[in-house]
Amino acid sequence: MFKQVDTQDLETVEVVVDGEPRKLQAGISVMAALLADGELNSRLSPTSGKPCGPHCLMGVCFECLMEIDGIQRQACTTEIEKEMVINRHLSETGENSHE
Repeated sequence: MFKQVDTQDLETVEVVVDGEPRKLQAGISVMAALLADGELNSRLSPTSGKPCGPHCLMGVCFECLMEIDGIQRQACTTEIEKEMVINRHLSETGENSHE
């Protein structure tokens, strides 16, 4: 679905996603970096409790809302930075899912 054209020379940054250290592409939004890394789920729906993904990727829909460095932020409008802590809270108990 989302594929990088040439990933060989891309700069990466180390971040923590759902409690796990990861290297993601630098210079793009958090959501774009997660999508490029194969992560399609951004959060749980507040009504159904089911995983959902981003829709607009431009800050209108809030479907990419996640906890970034302790603050609820839109991942599509937040540029990824070194040592960010990103929590998607993908389980209904509030604990992170590592699927």
